[in-house]
Amino acid sequence: MPALMSGAGFKDHFSRLAAGYSRYRPAYPPDLIAFVAGCAPDRRRAVDCATGSGQAAVALAAHFESVLAVDGSARQLANAQPHDRVHYACSMAEHLPVADHGVSLVAAAQAVHWFDFERFHAECRRVLVPGGVLAVWTYEKFRATPAVNAVMDRFYEQVIGPYWPPERRYVDEGYRTIPFPWQELAAPRFALRTDWTLEQALGYVATWSSVQRYRDAHGGDDPLPGLRADLTSAWRADGTLRLEWPIHLRLGHA
Repeated sequence: MPALMSGAGFKDHFSRLAAGYSRYRPAYPPDLIAFVAGCAPDRRRAVDCATGSGQAAVALAAHFESVLAVDGSARQLANAQPHDRVHYACSMAEHLPVADHGVSLVAAAQAVHWFDFERFHAECRRVLVPGGVLAVWTYEKFRATPAVNAVMDRFYEQVIGPYWPPERRYVDEGYRTIPFPWQELAAPRFALRTDWTLEQALGYVATWSSVQRYRDAHGGDDPLPGLRADLTSAWRADGTLRLEWPIHLRLGHA
């Protein structure tokens, strides 16, 4: 595990939320991971950029001989999931500790909107083998019943909306507007699904950078109790609810 430091110039919105991020961020669907891995020219080595607590890296390790998982936050890496074929390193996506043309896949899950696009794409061209693949994806806020959706939309737009960092707009736009100077590959639609209790859903919302920024701006006041009160009557009586996050994937090859 790397020393506890963060990369220079790192936009660190998540180190304070690292433990919750590891516990509450949902796993990516196996069919998405299998599709992305299947687009790579071989299965020798992949890189997962801004890995957070390692959800995508560990999933990719089922398909690759080795995965390098990098993040600018050492606190995030300290909470990352261990795996025999995943090596974690405290490094930036724009400066990967990889030899030229040394990897078959570069992935960034729910992360590329934080990067310096020009430097990141140049670095990907440096490290990818000929025919190597770049895969970046993001997911929207979850969808459930009409009543839950209405509560979440109001919270997202009216309560914490002003506290999102400006880069969040790329997520809201489904990554359609991110710079992507690659020969693009067609991708099917994917969705992330969970059966969660209200407590799990609130734990997930607590990992949003906008929630932390709201607290900072309001002297520590927490917006989540109000959200809990609004959601309680809309949640299923047996305690669990099927949640779905639409995923937006962009793929390109060198």
